[in-house]
Amino acid sequence: MQANTSGITEAQAKEFHEQFKVTYTAFVGLAAVVHLFLIATKPWF
Repeated sequence: MQANTSGITEAQAKEFHEQFKVTYTAFVGLAAVVHLFLIATKPWF
């Protein structure tokens, strides 16, 4: 096993990355919906 600076194993890093991708995608999707809603309600804001 190769040492790394985070102190977690490669398997833990892969698991964290998978969850991070899901969470980040949900955040970006929600932000996009909110932006579209804002544009629809105040188009010249």
